[in-house]
Amino acid sequence: MNTMKTLLLMALLTGIMVAVGGAVGGSSGASLMLVISLAMNFGTYWFSAPMVLRSYGAQEIAREDAPELYGLIENLAQRANLPMPTVAVIESDVPNAFATGRNPEHAAVAVTTGILRVLNYEELSGVLAHELTHVKNRDILTSSIAAAIAGVISWTAQMAFFFGGRSDDDDGGGLGGLVTILLAPIAAGLIQMAISRSREYAADEGGGDLCGNPRYLAKALEKLDYYAKHGDVMQDATPATAHMFIINPFEGVGSKIANLYSTHPATEDRIARLNEQARRIGR
Repeated sequence: MNTMKTLLLMALLTGIMVAVGGAVGGSSGASLMLVISLAMNFGTYWFSAPMVLRSYGAQEIAREDAPELYGLIENLAQRANLPMPTVAVIESDVPNAFATGRNPEHAAVAVTTGILRVLNYEELSGVLAHELTHVKNRDILTSSIAAAIAGVISWTAQMAFFFGGRSDDDDGGGLGGLVTILLAPIAAGLIQMAISRSREYAADEGGGDLCGNPRYLAKALEKLDYYAKHGDVMQDATPATAHMFIINPFEGVGSKIANLYSTHPATEDRIARLNEQARRIGR
């Protein structure tokens, strides 16, 4: 169900991108935006993972550098029938983690030094199981493409608003084009958030199963949510990559209304779902 919902939302997001192109440049603009969408999907597929790791200063480690962390990820990967991912550590006191990579054969799991400090072994296993479920479901690629397309839609709409789109009502301009330009970024952002939230719920459920007890992940999320709301924002964190983390690094920033537009579901809701999952399996 979550996969079908994601596919439908991705198709809708691409449709909005084409519609914005049509509003700005008629049929030629729609065709151009479709080509751009395909090119972005290709570029994101090949280059997003190393770019993200570099942007956060993530350092790849070997087994001898952190035997317990490496061994935990190795065991979980084997349990999930996944290849061993690259393991990376980010020097940051802010506890958080993310996975990246275009497919399970080219995946990486990155954790901050802060999360290694504040979580116990069981809680960390829940977090890593969540991230490996993202890898197994190929969520990283899906979310990265959605974020990239939504970004282009917003940029194109802003340029069209300030510099003007087509005025030919018969070829995508006029009032309809103006409405498209104004509403497209809002719709694209909401769809991107819906995709991200859907994948987070699925990763929570899969991670709860993979680590052996959904309560491990629930307890970890409770701790991480506290630090996100009462600690510092992670250095180098950007809204464009916020969807990748297990907890939104901007969780404590802004009003409650702004948090409605977060790429992550409410942590309280995630915890409640995990506890219910645990009750169903007798944990």
